[in-house]
Amino acid sequence: MANMNGKENPNREKINVVWFKRDLRFTDHEALHSAQKSKLPLLLIYCFEPSVMAYPDSDVRHWRFAYQSLMDMQSKLKGIQSQIYIFHQEVETVFKALQNHYQIDTIFSHEETGNKITFDRDIWVQKFCDVEGIIWKQYQQFGVIRGLKSRKNWEQKWEEKMCEFPKLVDEKKWNIIKLEDDFYESLKGEKLCNEIIHPDKNFQPGGETSAWRYLESFVKERHQNYSKHISKPALSRKSCSRLSPYLAYGNISMRMVYRYTRQHYKTSNHKRDLSNFISRLHWHCHFIQKFENECRMEFEHVNKGYDALIKPKNQQYIRAWEQGKTGVPLVDACMRCLVATGYINFRMRAMVISFFTFNLWQDWRELRFFLARQFLDYEPGIHYPQIQMQAGVTGVNTIRIYNPIKNAEEHDADGAFVKQWLSELKDIPAHLLYEPWKLSAMEQKLYHCKIGEDYPFPIVDMEESRKYASDLIWALRKDGTVKKEGKRILKKHVNLGDASQSNEIRS
Repeated sequence: MANMNGKENPNREKINVVWFKRDLRFTDHEALHSAQKSKLPLLLIYCFEPSVMAYPDSDVRHWRFAYQSLMDMQSKLKGIQSQIYIFHQEVETVFKALQNHYQIDTIFSHEETGNKITFDRDIWVQKFCDVEGIIWKQYQQFGVIRGLKSRKNWEQKWEEKMCEFPKLVDEKKWNIIKLEDDFYESLKGEKLCNEIIHPDKNFQPGGETSAWRYLESFVKERHQNYSKHISKPALSRKSCSRLSPYLAYGNISMRMVYRYTRQHYKTSNHKRDLSNFISRLHWHCHFIQKFENECRMEFEHVNKGYDALIKPKNQQYIRAWEQGKTGVPLVDACMRCLVATGYINFRMRAMVISFFTFNLWQDWRELRFFLARQFLDYEPGIHYPQIQMQAGVTGVNTIRIYNPIKNAEEHDADGAFVKQWLSELKDIPAHLLYEPWKLSAMEQKLYHCKIGEDYPFPIVDMEESRKYASDLIWALRKDGTVKKEGKRILKKHVNLGDASQSNEIRS
């Protein structure tokens, strides 16, 4: 058979390919487990795709995490003198070249609920396979079901998937082939930039080894304050599992997290905390399932009734929000922390989105890519449904306009988090910290912070902006198209009356 380049080589060796994407692990890897059952030799590949890396939701922190994950995997293959072949090339280029050199029988991979560019790439891969006579076997990732027609019994199906026995690879039957050095050198592409290759101590390290370390420390020790600290911007950094980036890049399977947690639940003295954590594993997949079924929400309101909502773009507001210079301490501390470390807890994520879309009255689409670039645990299937829910444009979820002052007083009572990230406010006592614009001239001098110079005045009036947004967003909720769309959304995406809940799934 001639390939897509029109070349034909009857002497090509027949192989199978395991294509790693956002499933960078060996334990409970269904695609690799299935590939091992074949008698054909395996080629393991990963592609740093320039087009995906240039997409507006992409940041070097994501690719550093992926690179670290791959290096962790490579270290486990050294003992058998094998490797995953890493390319800095488009998948199209790599598969075409491999098919010219070998005869690919089957490509094994996990399904990916990604962004528009990875969706289009997968369409190309399927067409390539159809033309070349290649079988492409994709396996379910998480509890997300491709082609799902109804949410009926979804929870039961999720539970069944999680309770399946893990798909463990046989370390004695790798049967991995080696590429010729010259061929690999000609195809692997340019060297990755130093920012990707070199670690950054401000971010969680990638890799299956780190994923299991975080899971073990959480389930055996850190979970005891999970429910108590989940909303605290500082304390949540330790008491939450911090597994979200490892799930996002597949360093650990959802099934292994679920089973490991359930095993320790039986003997835990803090069952409520582990139970709350387990519920959020369900919600993780619930939101990705929404996006899988209606991925246009990367670009459009899921509820078309909100297309009538026009918010004038204010670049000054957007820039101040991105830089943590809005004059509202908890908002600014969260944004600076997120940019520097890639993580803030769920409540703080909801709050900064609320402030942007309600108080600053900006369209959610103006923040979607910026936040995606900052979140180390960026998962498209969670990102877009969550943003729209927090922006109040679904027509089915409760509208919540978070009060940053009240949240600071309740969840950062001693001011530790705000002072850590806003050094200009470090001398202000906690009871004055969250509304610094109210400081007298004498107090500003006493606490070494002149409002308007050292730290800005609020760029909007908190109460006036809240009332303006609330009146408009609740009025639109009564619109006929919004109501009609709301019924459609409930029917398509919701089961067991979960629409009114806002769950803290980024744990």
